Amino acid sequence: MLDEFAEGAIILDNFDDCIIGISEQFGEGNRIVYSKDMIIKKLSEEMSEEEALEYYDYNILGGYFGEQNPIFLAISNNINVF
Repeated sequence: MLDEFAEGAIILDNFDDCIIGISEQFGEGNRIVYSKDMIIKKLSEEMSEEEALEYYDYNILGGYFGEQNPIFLAISNNINVF
């Protein structure tokens, strides 16, 4: 079903439940948007939180999977824009 909205986008194995949206950008292919917090929580079920963060940083965030690489969104209430 995702291929209908984001044809060619990179989809991470075993993290479908961490998808929070699809990005659109003029002149670029659509990309899948994942929640960083949800990924860390899922990884923490199998390892410590510290190991999960290290795994995420090195293997997921640090990976280049293709031109339509995933986007990872970290939501913070501590960001002041004004």
